Amino acid sequence: MRSFLKYFRSALVLTVFMLVLCGFAYPAALTGLGQLMFPHQANGSLITAEGEKTDDPEKAVGSAIVGQDFSGDPRYFQCRVSGVDYNTYTEEEKEDGSYTGVGSGGSNLAPSNEELKKRAEKSVEEFLEKNPDVEKGDIPADLLTASGSGLDPNITPESARIQIPSIAEKTGLKEEELRKIVEENTDGRTLGVFGHERVNVLKCNLEIAKAIGEI
Repeated sequence: MRSFLKYFRSALVLTVFMLVLCGFAYPAALTGLGQLMFPHQANGSLITAEGEKTDDPEKAVGSAIVGQDFSGDPRYFQCRVSGVDYNTYTEEEKEDGSYTGVGSGGSNLAPSNEELKKRAEKSVEEFLEKNPDVEKGDIPADLLTASGSGLDPNITPESARIQIPSIAEKTGLKEEELRKIVEENTDGRTLGVFGHERVNVLKCNLEIAKAIGEI
């Protein structure tokens, strides 16, 4: 009996210790360090309509690290396809249960799946409708494929450049001005070797909104 109580006490002490360490001390330390060293990033990398950093959700129009749906306005750059529709929904979808709540992720459809093929063909048709001067074979792959998170805020420089003629026509902005906007909002490879160059869609669209007097 004494042996049992001894082991039980040791197990209980270890359990409580690990609970305090992993459940409270470690998360608190990381949260504190994040707020101290990277407060903007820790609070969601929020930006205002003027493109400035903010930690106030009421002033923010979006996050630099979370994609948004701009498909409703052809004057702006379009993001990648999203498996979760960038968490946008209508009241009807909310009422009939087809919208299941905020989430992230891809469709998880295999390349051989017919639904994926139909979705890709629909994306091609929608893109060509907005960009009639583009050849089908010239559309960059990232504009037709969804990211793993479904919330990718970036597109490749090629995907941005191919949209410039159409945006210039619909906004009245010069293509040279739009190319400059893309260049200013293009980030290089991480540490110079990892990943690829990427264009932040929200930041580009905020610059366009300023240029056309929307904000």
